Amino acid sequence: MEINFRVAGRIAKPIDEVFEAIVDPASLTEFFTTGGAKGRLEEGATVLWSFAEEPGEFPVKVVELIPNEKIVFEWNGYEGKDGKIGTEMIVADYMTTVTMLFKATDDGRTLLEIIEEGWPETPGGLRGSYTNCEGWTIMLLSMKSWLEHRIDISSDLYR
Repeated sequence: MEINFRVAGRIAKPIDEVFEAIVDPASLTEFFTTGGAKGRLEEGATVLWSFAEEPGEFPVKVVELIPNEKIVFEWNGYEGKDGKIGTEMIVADYMTTVTMLFKATDDGRTLLEIIEEGWPETPGGLRGSYTNCEGWTIMLLSMKSWLEHRIDISSDLYR
């Protein structure tokens, strides 16, 4: 069994604004890549994301991009050392795949669904998936707060 998860949220902004907030590195840095983002998401590109709470840069390889519909990228899998909560996360020897789906709702909002998959069925893989699920949930909350109210909650959520 492959380990994967889905998280979703509704953002009270039109689909093109929500999509642009993710593909534009300056915008993404306002609510998610707290250490910066280098490069615009474009199909075939590899960009770098950094997070203030995590050391280093994370390469993000864009596999597919359909404006206002879908973004698919791969990045390094991370595993929890010994599969335990609170243990160090280590780089794995495989990639995980993230798929972001954008859907306009009848009331003018955007439904953003994020799916990540590709961890092996091991304690470390399971821990890695839980950690990333938490991260994507925080991203959705931060994005909603930033786009709807221009309030940056990302730094508070990572303390």
